[in-house]
Amino acid sequence: MNWLWLVSYFFGGAFAANAIPHYVAGMLGRSFQTPFAKPPGEGLSSSTVNIIWGLFNAVLAYLLLARVGDFRLRVTSHVLALGLGVLFISLASARHFGRFHGGNAPSRP
Repeated sequence: MNWLWLVSYFFGGAFAANAIPHYVAGMLGRSFQTPFAKPPGEGLSSSTVNIIWGLFNAVLAYLLLARVGDFRLRVTSHVLALGLGVLFISLASARHFGRFHGGNAPSRP
């Protein structure tokens, strides 16, 4: 097993998960944060930019999962690396974007 394949699958999972909110926001015609906004990652980008950014993330995910090594859904280490990438970017995104969309609002007693 080549450990670089697992790194590729981890980042493939991260890019795949990151593609979803951008593409969905774009399809719904909504603005959402992207690295191209001002300030980067905090300001809003147009729905068109989100479609392009989401598609770019999906292409990177494909390249990292399907074109590096020999990704197999029946190999636990491959799926675990992918899942950890999905989990990592999902938690990081929830924490970051929750500041702007009410997901990290403190609870009141």
